[in-house]
Amino acid sequence: MELLSATLARVKPSPTIAVTTKAAELKAAGRDVIGLGAGEPDFDTPQNIKEAAISAINSGKTKYTAVDGIPELKQAICDKFKRDNGLTYTPSQVSVGTGGKQILYNALMATLNPGEEVVIPAPYWVSYPDMVLLAGGEPVIATATLEQDFKLTPEALEAAITPKTKWFIFNSPSNPTGAGYDRDELKALTDVLMRHPHVWVMTDDMYEHLAYDDFTFCTPAEVEPGLFDRTLTVNGVSKAYAMTGWRIGYAAGPEKLIAAMRKIQSQSTSNPCSVSQWAAVEALNGPQDYIASNNEIFVRRRNLVVEMLSAIDGVTCPTPEGAFYVYPSIAGLIGKTSAGGAKITDDESFAAALLEEAGVAVVFGAAFGLSPNFRVSYATSDTALKEACTRIQTFCAGLTD
Repeated sequence: MELLSATLARVKPSPTIAVTTKAAELKAAGRDVIGLGAGEPDFDTPQNIKEAAISAINSGKTKYTAVDGIPELKQAICDKFKRDNGLTYTPSQVSVGTGGKQILYNALMATLNPGEEVVIPAPYWVSYPDMVLLAGGEPVIATATLEQDFKLTPEALEAAITPKTKWFIFNSPSNPTGAGYDRDELKALTDVLMRHPHVWVMTDDMYEHLAYDDFTFCTPAEVEPGLFDRTLTVNGVSKAYAMTGWRIGYAAGPEKLIAAMRKIQSQSTSNPCSVSQWAAVEALNGPQDYIASNNEIFVRRRNLVVEMLSAIDGVTCPTPEGAFYVYPSIAGLIGKTSAGGAKITDDESFAAALLEEAGVAVVFGAAFGLSPNFRVSYATSDTALKEACTRIQTFCAGLTD
C-alpha cells in the first residue's frame, strides 16, 4: 500500500513559494540576492489595525470563535460590500477563512465532483489549477495573450464552457499580470455567463483597491445582477491593508454554498485567528485614506519597472492597470546564451540563469500558464527595484546568439 495518495500526485508545490524560498536560502548563504517573487506589500500594517489587535489581546479575545467568523467581522464585510460594490449581503451569506486561499479551496472542495470542470483564464494565479485538482475537478485553461492585454475574450470563454463546467474563476486586477477588466470588458464576459446558467462564478477580488490611473474596479455580480445568486465574491485584507501575515480572507455568496464551506472549515482548521479577526474589523471599518497614499507609491514603482524593462531589446513589458506585478514577455530572448553559458530555452531557464548569474529572483511564466514571460513583484523599495532592473538589463545585454 502506497503512503501518499493519488490525489497528491495530481498537484505540484507552489512555484512562487519555491522562488521565495530559494532566494532566502541564497541570501542565508551570503549571496547578494534581490527577491522580486513575493506577492506582498513591503508596507507595515497600519498602526490603527495593530492597536486593534493589541486591544483584542488585552481584552482576552483570544478564545475560539464561530467557525467562519465573528459577527462583528461578518457585519463589517457586509458593510464593505454595500459601500464599495453596491452588493447587499447578510452575515449568514458571509464566510471568513484563514486567508483568501482557504476560502477558494473550501468552495471548490464543497462543490466539485470528479470530472467537473473549472474554467481558468491564463495567465492565472499559480494555485487555481492545483486547488481544482485537489478537489477532484478538472481545470480548463482559457488563454489570454499579450496581444489581448492578458484579458480573456468572450469568444474564448464561450469556447471553454461545456456541460461539465461547474465554475468560472475570475481575477481582476490580475495576479500575475496586473491586467484589470473595465466595466464593458467584464459585461461582455457576464453576457456569456448569463447564457450558461449551470456555471457558477468565483471572483477573486483580492487586488480590488490596488487600481491605478483611470482604471475603475468592478466585480461580476455588480456588473450583472443576474449572476448574484450564483456568484461567490472573494476578497481579503492582505494586500490593500498590508496584512498578509494576519491570514484573513472572506467571501459572500448564497447561503447554501456558505453553509457547505462552513462544514468543510469546521472539519479542517475551524476558526481563523481571533486576534486577526478583530484587526480585520478595524481594517474594514477604520480609515481608508492610506490606501490611496500607498497606491501613489505603487504607481511610481510600476512606472519605474515598466520603463526599465521596456528598454531591454527582446523584452516587451505592458503597463498594468492594478495589483503590484508586471508580466514581461521574453519572446525575443529565447534561443540566446547567457554570459555564464546558460542556454535560454524557455522562461524557466531564463529565471534560473537570472537568479544564478545576476542575483535577481523572479517567477517564470510557465508557472502561471503562459510563456515565455516572467513575473516581477514591484511591492518592494524603489532602491531595490532600480538595482534589480539594472541587473536584469545587464544580464540581458550579455546574452548572445
